[in-house]
Amino acid sequence: MPARLDAIDWAILRELQADGSITNVELARRVGLSAPPCLRRVRALEEAGIIRGYRALLEPKALGYEVVCFAMVQLAAQGQAELAAFAAEMRGWPLVRECWTLSGETDFLLKCVAPNLGAFQQLVGHLTGLPNVRTVRTALAIDQIKDEPIAPLDGTAEA
Repeated sequence: MPARLDAIDWAILRELQADGSITNVELARRVGLSAPPCLRRVRALEEAGIIRGYRALLEPKALGYEVVCFAMVQLAAQGQAELAAFAAEMRGWPLVRECWTLSGETDFLLKCVAPNLGAFQQLVGHLTGLPNVRTVRTALAIDQIKDEPIAPLDGTAEA
């Protein structure tokens, strides 16, 4: 069941999701509060686990990561131990930026970055060589069309 949030909480979430570096004073001004109660609300949203953290959004190409790819991985066995082992392995791979478990034919979807095609090929080689990996299908990203925060805060969840 979603948390009970009022209009000010939703406004705080919208502002922070759009710009996590906003100062508390500016956030308070934008949502119509003074700074101390605004900070209390933000802390309560953090403690409730609604706000998981803050991070800067970096431009991968500016840092030398020219290749973005997706890998769809199917394991030979899908027991809890096998799924957990693969997930643990992926947590340790720096070029794997996102790892999702899926239902259906694909067990894991990976979003990866690499500095060049050679590094991408090496990543795929390591991936296909892992124990219990049955198949790996990859797709190179050509262009990013949309990049929105994961939680749409347009009011649809409020109803």
